Amino acid sequence: MQEHLWVEKYRPTTLSDCILPSQLKKDFGLILKQKELQNMLLTGTAGTGKTTVAKALCKELNLDYIIINGSEESGIDTLRNKIKQFASSVSLEGGYKVVILDEADYLNPQSTQPALRGFIEEFSSNCRFILTCNFKNRIIEPLHSRCSVIEFGIPKGQKQSIAAGMMERLEHILTTEGVSYEQPVLAELIMKYFPDFRRTINELQRYGVSGSIDSGILVNVNDVSVGNLMSHLKLKDFRKIYDSSTEYVNPQSIPQLILILADYQYKDSFVADHELNMVACLTEIMAGVEFK
Repeated sequence: MQEHLWVEKYRPTTLSDCILPSQLKKDFGLILKQKELQNMLLTGTAGTGKTTVAKALCKELNLDYIIINGSEESGIDTLRNKIKQFASSVSLEGGYKVVILDEADYLNPQSTQPALRGFIEEFSSNCRFILTCNFKNRIIEPLHSRCSVIEFGIPKGQKQSIAAGMMERLEHILTTEGVSYEQPVLAELIMKYFPDFRRTINELQRYGVSGSIDSGILVNVNDVSVGNLMSHLKLKDFRKIYDSSTEYVNPQSIPQLILILADYQYKDSFVADHELNMVACLTEIMAGVEFK
C-alpha cells in the first residue's frame, strides 16, 4: 500500500529533505549534531511534517522506535502493554529507544494522559517519548512540563520559501511518476491546502490518475472546497469549520465566530429543526463576522 500512496512513497527520511521553517530546521539540526534526543511535544496543524520529522530524527540517530496512533489505540491497557513491552527491553542498536505517540491529543485527558506521565518517568533511563498533536491545549499540563514543546508554525515571512520548497517537491514527484503538469496549477493546489502538505500530495495523486495536471482540475478543486463545507455543515461538524476560520476570517472576528459556533453547537443538541438551526448559525456568522 505504501508503494502506491505518494504521501508515503515520497515521505522524507532525513531532516535535510523535510520542508521546514529555517528556525525549526536549525533546532532539529542541533539535536542531530549533539546526538541527544529529548522528550518532545510536536504541535501544529495537520500535514506540516510532525510525524515525518519524528521518524527522520530516529532514523538519523539510529534509534529503535515504535509508532502508536493515539486516535486508534487510546486505551490505557493497550498503551501500557505496548509501551512496557517495547521500552523495557534493550535496544538492538545499543542506544535508548523512542516511542512516537502520534495524534496524542486524542488520548483521554482524564485517564490515559495522566498514565502516560507515569510511563515517561518510569522508562526515562531507557526510552524517550515524542508526542505529536494538532491541538496542544488538549494535552494536560503535566505532559507539557515533561516535554520540550515545539510549534510547527510557519512565520509569515517564510510562507513563500516554504511554498517554493513544496513546489519543487511536487515537481519531483510528478516527473518521477511520469505525470505532465502546469506550474500555475501546482501553485494553485499548494495555496489551496497550505500548509497541509499531506493533503496537497494526496489531492495531487488523485488528480494525477489522468496522467496530466492541468487547468481543468481547478474547477474540481473549488467544487471540493464547497463540497467539504456543505459536508461539515450537514454533519454539524463545528470543529472542522472552525479549524479553517483563520484562512477566511479577520483575526479580530475569530472570538466572535467561536462564540457563535459554540452557541449553536449547544443548541443543536435539543432543537426541533436542525436545518433551521444551521441556517440561523450561518446567518449570524454573516451578520457578525468580518471576512478577509
